[in-house]
Amino acid sequence: MDFRSRTLTLVLLAAVAFTSVPATAMAAAPPVPGTMASMGDSITRGFNACGFYVDCPSRSWSTGSYTSVKSHYLRIRTVNPSLVAYNDAKSGAKVADMPGQAQQAVSQGADYVTILIGANDACTSSESSMTSVADFESRFRTTMQTLTTGLPGAAIFVASIPDVKRLWQVGKDSSSARTAWAALSICQSLLARPRSTDAADNDRRDRVRQRVADFNAVLARVCGEQANCRYDGGAVFGYPFALSDISTWDYFHPNTTGQHVLAEVTYPTGFGW
Repeated sequence: MDFRSRTLTLVLLAAVAFTSVPATAMAAAPPVPGTMASMGDSITRGFNACGFYVDCPSRSWSTGSYTSVKSHYLRIRTVNPSLVAYNDAKSGAKVADMPGQAQQAVSQGADYVTILIGANDACTSSESSMTSVADFESRFRTTMQTLTTGLPGAAIFVASIPDVKRLWQVGKDSSSARTAWAALSICQSLLARPRSTDAADNDRRDRVRQRVADFNAVLARVCGEQANCRYDGGAVFGYPFALSDISTWDYFHPNTTGQHVLAEVTYPTGFGW
């Protein structure tokens, strides 16, 4: 085979390979949104990030307007200054509340929706009261169906649930953290008896962490079924946050620094606007 023939063959093979790439892999990023909505719980409400036991939505990693947080909203505004944002999250929310929040996002005509949910489904008063994986999946599927039916062109971003056992690891040796966890009855499924090294307590903590991992697997799977949905790939779950990222009001919720961290680790895993 001479040089010209070999060259032609290589060109033809390259053309075939290029046209064989799945359409989803070649899909362009969706248009820059004009309206966004955030769904979730107290983390997305910025709870305790600016004061004692108050929502601080301006500090939200998703739709917050506080400059140092560098939320998704502020980052997208550098491309579209007219972006409108709604924070539909609710402190205390669980996955059972997500279909209702999805309906709100639909009524607002959002073309970008962020979801961070599941911490309250694992962080309960006891291990036995955690949400089952099956129920979590059923509720989340209903949520996604509501969004994709009501907002068929919207971009949807799903963040992984933080590693709640990491909270125990960084706070168990702090007397202030232990006092807050006990006094406020915070996440007792995981944080009860925080200094205990008994096998039963270690096993319980591992089971709660596994429940969070199972929830994240649901989020990844259900999101992955939709062409317009992006999961963060476990970025939030895998981030080794420090006690300095946590509010000293309750030693549970992200402070302003923690909210910035959430925005920083999630935005690059999204749509790239």
